[in-house]
Amino acid sequence: MNSSDSHVMQRLAELGAATVYEAHGQTGAIDPRIKPLDPATRLAGRALTVKIDPADNWFLHVAVLKGGPGDVLVVDIGGYVEAGPWGDVLTLAAQQRGIAGIVIDGAVRDSRDIVESGFPAFSRGVCIRRTTKKQVGEINVPVTIGGVQVNPGDIIIGDGDGLVRIGSEEGEAALASAEAREAKEIEQRKQLREGARTLDLLGLPWPESVPKSLG
Repeated sequence: MNSSDSHVMQRLAELGAATVYEAHGQTGAIDPRIKPLDPATRLAGRALTVKIDPADNWFLHVAVLKGGPGDVLVVDIGGYVEAGPWGDVLTLAAQQRGIAGIVIDGAVRDSRDIVESGFPAFSRGVCIRRTTKKQVGEINVPVTIGGVQVNPGDIIIGDGDGLVRIGSEEGEAALASAEAREAKEIEQRKQLREGARTLDLLGLPWPESVPKSLG
């Protein structure tokens, strides 16, 4: 990841999934049931996609070897949560490679250790049941995560509010629109502290039953 791309990812993570989603066309929101293990998590990076069979994790080990700084492992297991193919050992291996985080449409295990490690991890569930290593899977192919297609190199932004996917070439445009929205909201908060009302700030009509003299 070059320095320009790194800056874009850092700012997108700081601005947050909700702001990016709202500012960049309100598309790409991933199923909210895929949640961060730690609600304080902030994540932004490019997708290294993985498709694996339920309850098998051999290709996750391979994906870690292929991953590098700034990559987000985006793992399609079709929502299967009856086994935990990702745990503390793979987390440490990923951190050693500089991988930015993981989004898995399935389950993880060793959740406390993952949180304590500081590694951003989003999953549909947590499960201690074992996995196999049958060497079945694919890497860097289109996958579907929480109802959203993710292609290799797409940008994933995630935090306690949720996850959003934007196209691989849309990073700078998404950042510009998100920063504009953030600036607008900063001004709105300033005006609210000075006595403005949200209906007026948003240009919404006042209901007849609510007198403008309120407040």
